[in-house]
Amino acid sequence: MSKPRIAIVGAGLGGIAAALLLREEGFDATLYEQAPAFSRLGAGIHVGPNVMKIMRRIGLEPAMEAMGSHPDYWYSRNWDDGAILSQIPLGDFARKAYGASYLTVHRGDFHRLMVDAVPAGSLRYDKRLTAIADRGKDVLLRFADGSTAEADIVIGADGVNSVIREHMLGTELPRYTGWVAHRAVFPASALAKYGYSFDQCVKWWSEDRHMMVYYVTEQQDEYYYVTGVPQAEWDMSKAWVESSQEEMREAFAGYHPMVQSLIDACSEITKWPLLERDPLPLWSRGRLVMLGDACHPMKPHMAQGAAMAIEDAAMLARCFKEVGTEDHETAFALYRANRIDRASRVQKVSHDNTWLRTNEDPAWVFGYDVFNVPLVEPTRAAA
Repeated sequence: MSKPRIAIVGAGLGGIAAALLLREEGFDATLYEQAPAFSRLGAGIHVGPNVMKIMRRIGLEPAMEAMGSHPDYWYSRNWDDGAILSQIPLGDFARKAYGASYLTVHRGDFHRLMVDAVPAGSLRYDKRLTAIADRGKDVLLRFADGSTAEADIVIGADGVNSVIREHMLGTELPRYTGWVAHRAVFPASALAKYGYSFDQCVKWWSEDRHMMVYYVTEQQDEYYYVTGVPQAEWDMSKAWVESSQEEMREAFAGYHPMVQSLIDACSEITKWPLLERDPLPLWSRGRLVMLGDACHPMKPHMAQGAAMAIEDAAMLARCFKEVGTEDHETAFALYRANRIDRASRVQKVSHDNTWLRTNEDPAWVFGYDVFNVPLVEPTRAAA
């Protein structure tokens, strides 16, 4: 029997992870990405032990280890006096307790590593999906450049504004949460003059806003911050806008001098809306299935959004191996049954923005192993 033709719409971290993990299980997939190319956008990302175990499966763990910063602790600090609210052990503790490292890296470096692992010809750029037709025996995809593709299975890894989700459930804008995130990456050397000992990984908290700060390279020569700040309205026609030091100083007035020095150290700042959707009634229909932000977008306040997409990809590949691709509906049901509870829990905690503010045990997140967790039958899973 010939291998199924699998199309993955979206070549973000979740989509590429799906392609690489499917390949590990003996399946081939073609990635269709709307961007004409990728660039090293200014953002950091946490890569917890739950994700590093997946990187191990696809052979990228050593490269990740060499690329990222290895914080010894996650600190939470009080906004004005810097008092420690929590100190969560990572470093060697994470390796022993959770089975893999905890890293913070530049998202662009992580993405480039994943892109470079995709076999030649399996990633096609400038393919913006405009129409889908599930014809029963296969699926026809139409792209803005006039080209088409046929596939037996289509995986929607196309983010919070997913065209696949729209096709399955109708047009509905994601919900603006009333919060924005400012992002900035800058040389750590810019902080030398301030004379502080900066934490490797720290979240500064006040009652209604925060700033998450960490290194994004193994050399710890680049520092990154991302915020969560209330803002009443957002123009949904804009994916992001430029911000400024002045806006940051206003948003974090009264915060500790270490936070002020971070604001003073860089001038290239962007601002992004934080978007959500309510849990979707279905994750698949016919020959189409979704993963990541396409089916459970969340605030980034647990630093687990990309992790959930990558875990989804791994579980989907596992279910295809378990069931086979011929019975795709059973595979999709098994996939959702084994992801819905965990993704929904992470979505809720991310929404509430309570993660690691106090000393809590993060083992339920970091200790998770998508390849070895016992599978739940669809009929027994939560609806």
